[in-house]
Amino acid sequence: MSASLTAKLPALPLAALGALVLACVLSVGAVRLTGLSARQQPDAATLSTRLLRFEDAADGGIAVRDARTGALLDTVAPGTNGFLRSTMRGLVRERKRQGLGPEQPFELLGRADGRLTLVDPGTGRRIDLESFGPSNAAVFARLLAPTPGDPHVAQR
Repeated sequence: MSASLTAKLPALPLAALGALVLACVLSVGAVRLTGLSARQQPDAATLSTRLLRFEDAADGGIAVRDARTGALLDTVAPGTNGFLRSTMRGLVRERKRQGLGPEQPFELLGRADGRLTLVDPGTGRRIDLESFGPSNAAVFARLLAPTPGDPHVAQR
């Protein structure tokens, strides 16, 4: 049966498929041999840090608080800011999966190269926010910005 099946398949698409597989194998081999990789580059120095708590409101909103002082930094209205909501939903889901609660705050890190990293110290998960584009990273950047007289953004 297999002989009759291959006889019916056109030779050109089979040759193209074989060439594609060979190209993939050769490319992976070249990357391995040369030491090139898609690994993440080392992080730039951390210039500022803010510890954050995200609290669900009864109306579906989210209160964002400075974990050191309890000061309200932002209120996310119900049904808005899908990026912040989905980011935090994923981090909280991982905490629940590992049996962790909301006790430990999240860390928002501002890097010397302008990048932002959101870290969950409880699970070890991190999100490099610039990976989602400048408008999405800006959602978190405003939470890092110190307010006048606010000594609670740790500058390094």
